[in-house]
Amino acid sequence: MSEQPFYHTSVMLHEAVDALNIKEHGIYVDGTFGGGGHSKEILKRLGKHGRLFVFDHDKDAWKNLPEDKRITLIKENFRYLRRFLQLHKVPQVDGILVDLGVSSFQFDTAERGFSIRFDAPLDMRMDDRIDFTAADLIRDYPEEKLHKLFEVYGEVRNAKTLAKTIVEGRKKMTVQTIDSFKHLIADCIKGNPNRYLAQVFQAIRIEVNNELGVLQDFLEQTPRCLKPGGRLAVITFHSLEDRMVKQFMKNGNFEKEVNTDPFGRNLFENPLKALKDQSPSEEELKVNNRSRSARLRIAEKIQNQKSKN
Repeated sequence: MSEQPFYHTSVMLHEAVDALNIKEHGIYVDGTFGGGGHSKEILKRLGKHGRLFVFDHDKDAWKNLPEDKRITLIKENFRYLRRFLQLHKVPQVDGILVDLGVSSFQFDTAERGFSIRFDAPLDMRMDDRIDFTAADLIRDYPEEKLHKLFEVYGEVRNAKTLAKTIVEGRKKMTVQTIDSFKHLIADCIKGNPNRYLAQVFQAIRIEVNNELGVLQDFLEQTPRCLKPGGRLAVITFHSLEDRMVKQFMKNGNFEKEVNTDPFGRNLFENPLKALKDQSPSEEELKVNNRSRSARLRIAEKIQNQKSKN
């Protein structure tokens, strides 16, 4: 891999790639290429006829692509997994990996607007080809929608007060930067300011990038995209996405109630079998503090089920 400025330390690098159970000549997907750490490890374990498809809609990540004939870069969000695999005439693969965390590069690049540490445009877009920014959200969302957003996505304790403060404050000032937004909500901050602001920023980022909608679209495609015996490995970083991944791997869908026949048998046959889940090791926690909330969940496509292409 060519030398690039530091982008990201991959979380649970070896555990996640181990989970894929790499076959020498298999076909794999890294749905969140980022700094290329997981991809680089997958390539180490692939033979010369193996293939790796990597997805990333962040143009900063594209600079990290190694010179390797086995790798194909798809400059799109991983929610389009099945569409682009079919475009490349690869209906099914041996393994799929996604890391749902925001990269260190994105947090540490001020102008991306993800971090509370810098003053910068209130942006937070993973893909700058979309028009909707965090500033647009703060300017346009009605009070009730802001309330639910902060309550559900950020678990902000005073979400209702925060939403009201934003709606009243934006009448008097334009909010285009991180500092102006922090000034707007300063009187709402409860407890540890950094923790409070992190929760607020998380909620906005999830909404701007439709992260939970993207995750649901992606997960629903994975059974069709995996070969029987193929593995799915997902690294999550907050409870909302982790619950979604856990439920999908366990039940094969997002239904809250299981549909059963008169005899109590499940009418839906889950194409996946959930395997073990893992947290970062003590050693990793010591050297990479950003891994503290990570969880790796793994599932396998059941061998004896017919695929639905």
